[in-house]
Amino acid sequence: MKALVSKEYLALVEYEDESDGFGVVFPDLKGCFSAGSDFDEAFRMAHEALSLYAEEEPKLPLPRTLEQIKAEWEDWPEWEKERKFYITKIVLYPIKPTTRKFNISLDERLVRKIDRITNNRSAFIAEAVEYMLDSK
Repeated sequence: MKALVSKEYLALVEYEDESDGFGVVFPDLKGCFSAGSDFDEAFRMAHEALSLYAEEEPKLPLPRTLEQIKAEWEDWPEWEKERKFYITKIVLYPIKPTTRKFNISLDERLVRKIDRITNNRSAFIAEAVEYMLDSK
């Protein structure tokens, strides 16, 4: 059985004055971008954009190093000269999620708070856990 390996794509994150938010561009993935009203939302949306891109594209390119992007990406000179941004890695895990039932214990106050905003506790908890793990 062939092991699945995660891919880390470099993402350029830029604060956009016009929209008062953050934009994210993936130099390796033409047309793959995202945005958010704050950094956390932009980071979550970048993960979603990468996942959606991977679902639509039959074969993803291998991630390049920053040095390769600087040398090969046609938009790099403009970004380097005219924009203020920072670089981060967004990880794509090519593993299809499978659902399994687990018993967990939670403080009743947390359960009531969850129930006030959703009718699907499992999905809410899974999304919260994934968000926390991705931000580490």
